[in-house]
Amino acid sequence: MMQARSADSVWLWPGEAPFSSPEGDAQRPWLERHPADTAEVRGAVLVCPGGGYNHRAAHEAEPIARRFNACGFHAFVVHYRVAPHRHPAPLLDAARALRLIRAHAGEWRVDPARIAVCGFSAGGHLAAGLGVHYGMDVLNVGDDLDAISARPDALILAYPVITSGEFMHRGCFDTLLGPDAAPELLRLMSLELQVTPETPPTFLWHTAEDGSVPVENSLLFAAALHKHGVPFELHVYPYGRHGMGLAPEDAHVATWAELCCAWLKRSA
Repeated sequence: MMQARSADSVWLWPGEAPFSSPEGDAQRPWLERHPADTAEVRGAVLVCPGGGYNHRAAHEAEPIARRFNACGFHAFVVHYRVAPHRHPAPLLDAARALRLIRAHAGEWRVDPARIAVCGFSAGGHLAAGLGVHYGMDVLNVGDDLDAISARPDALILAYPVITSGEFMHRGCFDTLLGPDAAPELLRLMSLELQVTPETPPTFLWHTAEDGSVPVENSLLFAAALHKHGVPFELHVYPYGRHGMGLAPEDAHVATWAELCCAWLKRSA
């Protein structure tokens, strides 16, 4: 079900988005603004909700943005394209959203050198994908925004889909890449294999008993960050289902947001 576009939002693309699917032409991606209650220039967080690349989960959108507002950050939600659209459409939308924020940094009171990208589940795959693939040629579409960096200054990954290997979330990769994706494409989008020393500092959290996206997804990405000397912070909570968002039902897991805000103030 499509979410309603808020008044304080902008279209990502002036017309039809690149790599649009004819079957998904009703989806026009947009960026939703949630400014902090301040006239000061602040860092910002771009939020990518989860939903298996089939939809965008509402509880991982505006409530997350408001939580970062409470920490003093401007926040944005990217309503990226989902099925039947496939790669690279979601990644293009995330990169475009980040570039738009930087392009309007003065108007929106954002520090363009302090923009984190936060993603949940499949949105975590999208955020991490931007963190490792921000230099992909396909993200350049031939307009003025191509000159603006699409590299996040930090990543925040909540129970993210990461790997196409042993611990993959099959449904997510089938939706994003197709059930018959070539091995080289699966490897390209297995993000623990794409980490470099230029990957942004990263905050990760997961639950050990996640029955949908195995915790090994976060562990593999953290190990790759460590291997390449990229600073990271990882929290694994022993209990909790997949898709908890702000985790209002579990006070222990809910500590992730405060920990993340403290980390973000030091890191981005």
